[in-house]
Amino acid sequence: MQAWQVHENGEPSEVMRLDEVERPTPGDGQVLLKVRAANINFPDVLMCRGHYQVRPPLPFTPGVEICGETEDGRRVIANPALPYGGFAEYAVADAAALLPAPDSLDDAESAALHIGYQTGWFGLHRRAHLEAGETLLVHAAAGGVGSAAVQLGKAAGARVIGVVGGADKAATARELGCDVVVDRKSEDVVAAVKEATGGRGADVIYDPVGGDAYTQSTKVVAFEGRIVVVGFASGTIPSPGLNHALVKNYSILGLHWGLYGTKYPKLIQHCHEQLTELAARGAIKPLVSERVPLAEAAAAVQRVGDGVTTGRVAVLPSLSLPNGAA
Repeated sequence: MQAWQVHENGEPSEVMRLDEVERPTPGDGQVLLKVRAANINFPDVLMCRGHYQVRPPLPFTPGVEICGETEDGRRVIANPALPYGGFAEYAVADAAALLPAPDSLDDAESAALHIGYQTGWFGLHRRAHLEAGETLLVHAAAGGVGSAAVQLGKAAGARVIGVVGGADKAATARELGCDVVVDRKSEDVVAAVKEATGGRGADVIYDPVGGDAYTQSTKVVAFEGRIVVVGFASGTIPSPGLNHALVKNYSILGLHWGLYGTKYPKLIQHCHEQLTELAARGAIKPLVSERVPLAEAAAAVQRVGDGVTTGRVAVLPSLSLPNGAA
């Protein structure tokens, strides 16, 4: 089979190599899956660079989220068991962790429903306890993680403010349903959010960016507000001033979604049921901005790493036309 492999760490476009390899052999409790769609996540970029908390042995195939097909023809959502990731024709995954792909979504959308939406659901509901009528601020609202949080926030009845970088991403955020969109490249984020909230600030802030975005969050969080820290796409990990959290009376909540798979796996199943129901009634629908063939995976991973994409980019091994054209 064909699979992208990383033989040394570096930028995805430089270190990912398309190789002809043997199909992986499932271990105990694992199954072999035909990859129907593999969604690109920022951790794929970080793993190529050697900067992720999980460091699979070299060489490895990145791709942490797929919609796959079992030997008996079922469509499932899975997190492949590294080093046999999803940017390949076949991957392996733990049988006990497979989730049914929703009938209401195609392969690329199903692959994109998992990590970003599970993270959003756990962050907004399990950690921050978002309530209808509250104001939710989402950083990088047009990205894969942010777009999921925007849709989940709207589905929960929140007023959503989306912060983005650039006019194209601002348009995407509006299409996603943001009530207010702030372009950090042309606007003062703090001033714009304060104006939009009458000076009160946001009740819940969803931050997959870190760096300057976190600093802005501390300036616009409401009394008894909650800042949910889900990642550091900016590359800068903030050092919170706990005296500031005390004086302004807000909470800083960390979220490492992957831990729930070992700590409370039943919650992941419950969350998937909630997401499937929301998708069935059209309340959420993953934004898949690009569908690319397997041969274009490395370039697509690099674009995600460079921050120039919106929504999710999906790799479809069965797709042979350039740029996902139909």
